[in-house]
Amino acid sequence: MSKKKKDLQDIKDVEVIEEDTMGNEKNEESKFIKFIKELIPYVIILIVVVLIRTYLFTPIIVSGPSMKPTLDGGELMILNKLDDNFERFDVVVVDIGSEDIIKRIIAMPGESISCENGIIYVNGRKQEESYSQGRTSDFEKVVLKDDEYFVMGDNREDSKDSRHLGPIKKDSLKGSTKLVLFPFSDFGNIE
Repeated sequence: MSKKKKDLQDIKDVEVIEEDTMGNEKNEESKFIKFIKELIPYVIILIVVVLIRTYLFTPIIVSGPSMKPTLDGGELMILNKLDDNFERFDVVVVDIGSEDIIKRIIAMPGESISCENGIIYVNGRKQEESYSQGRTSDFEKVVLKDDEYFVMGDNREDSKDSRHLGPIKKDSLKGSTKLVLFPFSDFGNIE
């Protein structure tokens, strides 16, 4: 083979190698773009779940016996973070700094609350409590400010609540909870 033909063959071989290399690069780029396109829906789902959990609803687990007989330790519930129009007897989640606790609102902002001989009085009127368990220990009259709530556990003999923590500021209430998800035997809304 003459030198010219050999040089031409070498040039053709180089062009074929360059085309193969460019084809591989385009193929690699195509695979990467396809991967990114497939990944986008999962990223969107993850972002939506994080936003819902952060700002709207989040699962919570009841810890301890303080809400018996209404709630048992270990029950899984949904916290509604949108609810900030709290009413008397709502079950709420309270941020006390070191932990979150689940309690019931007994007295509202601007009201007074006391307990004499195991009977709760709000603004001097006896409160009927069909949900509580155990004897409520007596405490002196507490007058709540415009942004304070008095919360108590339904199990009055075993509950860390406003009797020990004092009135709870509205901004410490993370939301309300009414729906038990698990165990399935307890599924549904609570009273």
